Amino acid sequence: MTDQPIPVIIDCDTGVDDALALLFAVRHPGLDLRAVTCVAGNTDVDGVVRNTLTVLEVAGAGDVPVARGAERPLIEPARSARHVHGADGMGDLPGLPTPTRAPADVDAVTLLRREILASPRPVTLIPTAPLTNIALLLRTHPDVVRNIERIVFMGGAVATGNATAVAEFNVWHDPEAAAVLLTAGVPITMYGLDVFQRVVVPGPDVRRLRASTDPAARLAGDLLAHRPATPDADGDDPGGGIGDAGAVCTVVDPSGITTQLLPVEVSLAPGPTRGQTIVDRRLRLGESEIHEGTRPRHLVDVALDVDVPRFVKLYLDTVESGRAGSVSG
Repeated sequence: MTDQPIPVIIDCDTGVDDALALLFAVRHPGLDLRAVTCVAGNTDVDGVVRNTLTVLEVAGAGDVPVARGAERPLIEPARSARHVHGADGMGDLPGLPTPTRAPADVDAVTLLRREILASPRPVTLIPTAPLTNIALLLRTHPDVVRNIERIVFMGGAVATGNATAVAEFNVWHDPEAAAVLLTAGVPITMYGLDVFQRVVVPGPDVRRLRASTDPAARLAGDLLAHRPATPDADGDDPGGGIGDAGAVCTVVDPSGITTQLLPVEVSLAPGPTRGQTIVDRRLRLGESEIHEGTRPRHLVDVALDVDVPRFVKLYLDTVESGRAGSVSG
């Protein structure tokens, strides 16, 4: 960890596990959460704004600006994941407070540009959602790249998808936007399904969080319990995956994942491969390149493995700390 907090901006579609990511980002003292931008994905964009404001208030985030972004992908209609995240996107948890403040009076792209360029240190962008806002930012204001340190995005998969057999939801929801991301011209880390699905908080820890007197820790426990993951040894005490929060853990503790710099491209063709992140792990050129020639491809640090106990401990230590991290005004 650096001596000074890392300035970060989260672009999200809150969402159960986006909420887990926000709770972590607010509470970790090594992060300076400068802004949060919202995009349609797990639920509609207005629901995402509401959920984001609620989570930030429960976490004690202070006046972190929140902006409404794209309400649909660049080309296709929006397709939510309410069957996973509940009708409200937050697991339909009872008793969630209504946010007391309004979002910023600017759109997400404007807020992204403003906060990136105003940061005294280069910003790390953490998209945990479809990449529509990020694509619009990069195409509208390419000057922002001069003050972006890295983009760590939750999306894609080397092996198996979840939206389709080969495509992960965030990339599948807006493949064209994901393809634009790869042209950003800054270092990119892909925290995909290969590691996303492995970081599971054990059942006893989830129960402890749910019994906490701290509203933020209790919310984390309730959210984890909404999405039970791998059962414990006795078979009846499922834990909960931290999901998107793993991408934020990666910014704090990059040594917690094993990455390889690999060529990545996004399948944009109609059909069963649309939205697939094609990660080339070959050691030598194949017949296609030999006969048809090579084409430019973008190199990405692809997460291939994760230290699960390390990230679980980091997440629990942070959300149970009872304090908000460094927060910008």
